[in-house]
Amino acid sequence: MNREYFWLSDEQFGLLEPHLPTDTRGKPRVDDRRVISGIIHVVKSGGRWVDAPSVYGPRKTLYNRFQRWSAKGVWNAIFHALANAGGPPAELLIDSSAVRAHRCAAGGKGGSKNQAIGRSRGGRTTKIHALTDGFCRPVAFLLTGGQVADCTAGALLIEQMPAAPILHADKGYDSNAIREQVRGRGAFANIPPKANRKWKNCFSPFLYKDRNAIERMFCRIKDFRRIATRYDRLARNFLAAVCIAATVSYWL
Repeated sequence: MNREYFWLSDEQFGLLEPHLPTDTRGKPRVDDRRVISGIIHVVKSGGRWVDAPSVYGPRKTLYNRFQRWSAKGVWNAIFHALANAGGPPAELLIDSSAVRAHRCAAGGKGGSKNQAIGRSRGGRTTKIHALTDGFCRPVAFLLTGGQVADCTAGALLIEQMPAAPILHADKGYDSNAIREQVRGRGAFANIPPKANRKWKNCFSPFLYKDRNAIERMFCRIKDFRRIATRYDRLARNFLAAVCIAATVSYWL
């Protein structure tokens, strides 16, 4: 098989197939394995949908499948189903990474229509917020504009936090509200205190030393070129692409 193209292996498709939609109407779907492999190839290569290799079938089929399943939340649901299959993690890590938005991703005019694109020092950017376990494997994502503070988005992401005894975070999450929220979910917030704190909270540097696992996760999913640079105008489509990259990289 040509190594220039991505193809799901038998084992990978076997893990994926039980989570694919079954409520199809009208004509049966064309070969799921071929179409999904084509979608992953586009996300990985960073090319335009119109430039997808013909070995995956009609390019319009790839684009329509990606769009429709994105609108229905299918890609997100597949990611969460596979990520939660192994039970609660022993520890969790939280952090964010900024992504430059290409000019073709422009379109939102502000407010609720900004599609998670904002102005930051890097220009027009989207910030990917993530929760991972200690093995670099992501379990939840959230998108915001690049100007949104980590502690602000962290409060929303922690609402998706599965049961775990400890959460590691950097100083950007050192706020009383975050610590109380984590404590309310039955976990210990292992966060280094800011220098201006009068009362230094309990912190374990020994446990914190493995927090770079989440940095390695961001590096790996950004090997997918449509994640390293945002080309999708809709936030839901970019989040779907992030979930696809995370699923292929860690859960298949």
